[in-house]
Amino acid sequence: MTLEERVVRWIMWFAAGFTVVFLMTPLLVTVAVSFGSSTVFTLPPPEWSTRWYERLANTRGLWPALLTSLQVAAVSTAAAMVLGTLCAIALVRGRFPGREAISTFLVSPLMLPGLVIGIAMLQGYKALGLRDVYVSLLVAHVVITLPYVVRTVVAALSLFDFSLIDAARTLGCNYPMALMRVLVPSLAPAFLTSGMFAFLASMDNYPISIFFTDAWTKTLPIQMLQYVEERPDPTIAAISAGLVLLAILALVIGDRLVGLRKLADF
Repeated sequence: MTLEERVVRWIMWFAAGFTVVFLMTPLLVTVAVSFGSSTVFTLPPPEWSTRWYERLANTRGLWPALLTSLQVAAVSTAAAMVLGTLCAIALVRGRFPGREAISTFLVSPLMLPGLVIGIAMLQGYKALGLRDVYVSLLVAHVVITLPYVVRTVVAALSLFDFSLIDAARTLGCNYPMALMRVLVPSLAPAFLTSGMFAFLASMDNYPISIFFTDAWTKTLPIQMLQYVEERPDPTIAAISAGLVLLAILALVIGDRLVGLRKLADF
């Protein structure tokens, strides 16, 4: 290895390490603050305590908001998985005019600011006369989770050999059985990856959810915003640490079932 190659390699490692530290520091600070005893955000804390986690049990409005977020995230992810898979199959297997434009349109929510999407959907709901808060929120979350499924499943289908389905049919499987025995197992890593990211994106969404909540139906991020406005104490840090733990748990499950290297391929 030449001197230039060594220098370039060290620069790359330094840049990668700096990026990791830059991204992880806010998370570590949040977790550390959540274990402090001070009533304000202090680092390092005067002493370690779990008082803010104990306080979560009696925090007003937390558990209904958490339940709403879990319900909306689960239902919207399931709906996005079905719709996104069908759209992905049509985009990969279909040959029709405007296929690239439709593909770009389906993933456009990832490219647009959340506030723009929220305002546009609010106007659309108003024109359609849709006033139910829960249904509006659910449809909005399907829109923001659908791109994760479409992009991931399209990538997986592009690598899949569809002649395997024909081979399974010649061996006695009917078409639905061939799909279940050949296609679905091959796409399992893509399903897991897209479902994991879609669920986390729904749980953490704020800029779109704020347009479709009211005093009785609030998601967890909206409820956290209310806590910040009313009483900005480390209870918010404790809730945030729980969301960080949820993301870590999702990665651990994905690693156990599929493997992080294979998840990263999508």
